Amino acid sequence: MRIAILEDDLTQSEMLKWVLESVNHKCYTFATFKTFQTALYRDSFDLVLLDWVLPDNSGPKVMQWIRETMHIKVPVLFITSKTDEENIVEALNAGADDYMIKPIRRGELVARVNALLRRAYPELTAPEVFEIAGLEFHPKFSTIVRHTNRVVMTQKEFDLALLLFRNLGKPLSRSHIQEAVWGRDTDLPSRTMDTHISRVRSKLSLKPEDGFRLTPVYGFGYKLEQVDADGKSKDFNAIRKQLEQGA
Repeated sequence: MRIAILEDDLTQSEMLKWVLESVNHKCYTFATFKTFQTALYRDSFDLVLLDWVLPDNSGPKVMQWIRETMHIKVPVLFITSKTDEENIVEALNAGADDYMIKPIRRGELVARVNALLRRAYPELTAPEVFEIAGLEFHPKFSTIVRHTNRVVMTQKEFDLALLLFRNLGKPLSRSHIQEAVWGRDTDLPSRTMDTHISRVRSKLSLKPEDGFRLTPVYGFGYKLEQVDADGKSKDFNAIRKQLEQGA
């Protein structure tokens, strides 16, 4: 998963990154709120680690900004040296999902991050098959069945479709998509991704009249939504619940 670490202490930031990347997460570090804010206009993340004191803002205010600005509720874990109950309550009331006190213990950090990710993205734990709107995903066999018919797809097309459906309603940046489907270090021509998006849209009939809308987000990436008969986006939380029940 892609994790943003907002921490101005370089030693602490690198330690957090090292621990989480050792268990196969991909981390991006930011020393100021401004650099993090800029990054969000061109990239997407699955979880945020947030320090309480920053050079250009406070953790609780950044927390409020995240909740007010980001369309999808990304889990946030506060990491701080503050131990007062009133500070913990302030962080949680601002919208934090969990709270850790420095010094950070590596095993506990990994456990808390993974627990937050499981709660926030229950569909990721779907073991063999999950189903939504007439589509059956079989990750073990890289297969999609649509209305009882197997859809013929390449491995990359399947991986892309699975990523999009596991993030229904969430805008995904181009770098997020590239990293998840093609790998971190691949030199991918932009046209390659667009072509694959077009093929997935066509093969799975991701059109409003069939209940879905897959659209580019200008200067950012792509977004897959489930829509009603009038082309309006369906409630994202209801979709999440549907996926969770199918897990």
